[in-house]
Amino acid sequence: MSSDQFDSALDLLRRLPPHSTSANLSRICALAPSLTEDLLSSVDQPLQTRQCKKTKKEFLLCDYNRDGDSYRSPWSNEFYPELEDAEMPSERVRNMEVRMGQAVEVYRELYYEGGVSSVYFWDLDDGFAGVVLLKKTTPKGSSEGGWDSIHVFEAIDRARTAHYKLTSTVILHLSMQNEALGNMDLSGNMTRQIEQDMPVQDDGSHVVNVGKLVEDMELKMRNLLQEVYFGKAKDIVGDLRSIQPLTEANKDKATHQEMINSMKR
Repeated sequence: MSSDQFDSALDLLRRLPPHSTSANLSRICALAPSLTEDLLSSVDQPLQTRQCKKTKKEFLLCDYNRDGDSYRSPWSNEFYPELEDAEMPSERVRNMEVRMGQAVEVYRELYYEGGVSSVYFWDLDDGFAGVVLLKKTTPKGSSEGGWDSIHVFEAIDRARTAHYKLTSTVILHLSMQNEALGNMDLSGNMTRQIEQDMPVQDDGSHVVNVGKLVEDMELKMRNLLQEVYFGKAKDIVGDLRSIQPLTEANKDKATHQEMINSMKR
């Protein structure tokens, strides 16, 4: 694989519409098959869902529960399609995964009032790692939207504490279409990272600590999206479109400039 090809592919994906990332990623992989594995593990894309055949519950697909063309369900701990000799989490890590999944389900219902969530843990030499996934979409129609949260973390065990490293990505897509407005599309993604040491008494402490980190990060990113990104978009639209006639706006500017000049004298 050429590093120049890989960098060019990432650069291209950053300049294309975020809501079309999955389709564009598939096209790039078809053009350059040698980049497939690296791109799939490096590019965040809107989450897809699949139904667990055993529990009939939906779960989210990502690179962290994928093995070849199969995906592991967090509800049954089985791969679909079935896969022999698949890498599975240890019993300890699997128990924490189940407890974290139950906690995230409660969080999702309280904050999102619906949607789909999934949690996947795996073993590390000196601890464990995992990902917390959340997805909420609105029904398709004249207006639609989607929110995807991807929280990847590492937990390194120490004496009575653990060192956590959390990388969070939010993918947001909003669109509206009507005769008065036309077609409007507002989409993008944001990534933030944090590292923190927290006290640990048992495995239950890990579930609490990771849950707190994810909840705090989601709150910060939601506020940042609302205050900075949407606020900036509102300011730009306000500057582009003036409600008052241009003659009055020019008159106000001239009066303002005249006052500034008089103060300089």
